[in-house]
Amino acid sequence: MESFHLVVITGMSGAGKTQVVRVMEDLGYFCVDNLPPTLIPKFAELCAQSVGGVNKIALVVDIRGGEFFDTLASVLEDLECQGIMYEVLFLEASDETLIRRYKETRRRHPMAPTGRVSEGISRERERLEHIRGRSTHIIDTSDLAAAQLKDKIVTLFAGDRDRDRMTITVVSFGFKYGIPLDADMVFDVRFLPNPFYVESLRHKSGRTAEVGDYIVKWPITKQFLEKLGGLIDFLVPNYVKEGKSQLIIAIGCTGGLHRSVFVAERIAEGLGSKGFKADVEHRDIKHNLVEV
Repeated sequence: MESFHLVVITGMSGAGKTQVVRVMEDLGYFCVDNLPPTLIPKFAELCAQSVGGVNKIALVVDIRGGEFFDTLASVLEDLECQGIMYEVLFLEASDETLIRRYKETRRRHPMAPTGRVSEGISRERERLEHIRGRSTHIIDTSDLAAAQLKDKIVTLFAGDRDRDRMTITVVSFGFKYGIPLDADMVFDVRFLPNPFYVESLRHKSGRTAEVGDYIVKWPITKQFLEKLGGLIDFLVPNYVKEGKSQLIIAIGCTGGLHRSVFVAERIAEGLGSKGFKADVEHRDIKHNLVEV
């Protein structure tokens, strides 16, 4: 259990627990919402013994658990006795902020299903006071934008490798087969000289040296690659800084065989030279029987 990392997320209803769980999932944590506290020790044991070992867990435990929630303090003591290390993250917000959020979502407060939201908030604060007092981290989300809350969670729970991690995928495609629906950026390279009209290159992909030499020999290609490289060099570090966890760059030509493939390879190569890990996918090569 020494390398086991367990985070118990609790706090006021409407303070942002759902958003925090999404961030924790992006950081590689196995997340479970509304787990009864009495099941935490057994659950942690099962995860540790699973194939491959699940060693990063985030559990949301709050007053939705009813009477079960009141056992949380004693369960945490049991974890300490068993040598299971844990952290408690407590989220809170001002009464005014919580009331506004409930009004905006038109949801009922779990501790005042038929009464006023303010009454439910008051009851919940009183019930959570003992857990708040033993929390490892307390975050007031009253004045935090979503990006600011994410930054705080990343700072607290991301390892050094995860902190700066962003998954980058460069996808080549053919416009005649449709634009990738999950693309963050789409670049159309159909203006570049097309090897399709060179008989000896027609059935070879942009991954071959012959096709690459043909595409890059034109001044317009060199100018485009320089400008595109500069744009990506500017954007990617800023996306990382903003906390974006995934970036998909799509490069399209007519059939997804020559120009888009060549440019996608060059972009991934450039990102790699800057220290970023970029995967390359050539979505539409499969539509052509080609020499790659």
